[in-house]
Amino acid sequence: MKTAVVTDSNSGIFGPEARALGIHVVPMPIIIEGHTFFENENLKPGDFYDALISGRETGSSQPSPASLFDIWDVALQNADELIYIPMSSGLSGSCNTALALSDEYEGRVCVADNHRISVTLRGAVDHAVKLAAEGKSALEIKQALEEDAKNSSIYLTVETLKFFKKTGRITPATALIGDILSIKPVLYSDGDTFEAVAKVRGTAKARQSLIDMIKHDRENKFADHDDKDIWIMGAGSFVDQADAESWRLEVTKAFPGYDIMYDPLSLSIACHTGPNAFGAGIMLKH
Repeated sequence: MKTAVVTDSNSGIFGPEARALGIHVVPMPIIIEGHTFFENENLKPGDFYDALISGRETGSSQPSPASLFDIWDVALQNADELIYIPMSSGLSGSCNTALALSDEYEGRVCVADNHRISVTLRGAVDHAVKLAAEGKSALEIKQALEEDAKNSSIYLTVETLKFFKKTGRITPATALIGDILSIKPVLYSDGDTFEAVAKVRGTAKARQSLIDMIKHDRENKFADHDDKDIWIMGAGSFVDQADAESWRLEVTKAFPGYDIMYDPLSLSIACHTGPNAFGAGIMLKH
């Protein structure tokens, strides 16, 4: 039994890395002033952030059924079946669309909804690749990923909530504080919504707040696990790469001895967080 692994570009995995891992990636469409682009294909981060900051109309969309079918068909040329791991159903309709479309494949396509996004979605893909290498079926991988769904935490802070407010991906109570410009909200996601868990003043305090929350989860939610079984994660939609490197180093310094994963937020996520958002996460690795 050979099982192919497929994810979407919200995982932060693209062409060369996907090929190295032996997986397939569905690109998430990004819409700018009515025109469709794809990250790492015909849209560079600099051009995207120029559009976002200048106030041009930007957004993301679900992959088309045709694009899903095309990539699934290619994956199945060299596999008996496949496991598709899209971003959380709570944050995008693309997961439910994929579930409906998978019926066309008579059991050869399984869709896992393990409530992950960005770096935690990348971690789920890593888990799936290892299970596939062990000869697990698509259904077995789906069950393992969904059982593991809550073994992660992700926290995020943004410069402004105006981008999130447009999408409805935050709770109404959180949206109320969006216009208090001197306050940076710290958001927590369980994979379905984002809600404010703290409000701090300034970037330095926001960074420290995210680190403190990850440490709290390490000492409580993940207390029964060894350091070697934990991934600590950082991510950001930084316009200036020096800021990205600064945040990566701060996370690394705060968690000596841990495996650290850092990724830029995919542009389809940055549509909703806005520029210069940054986050931290923690999850079990396998």
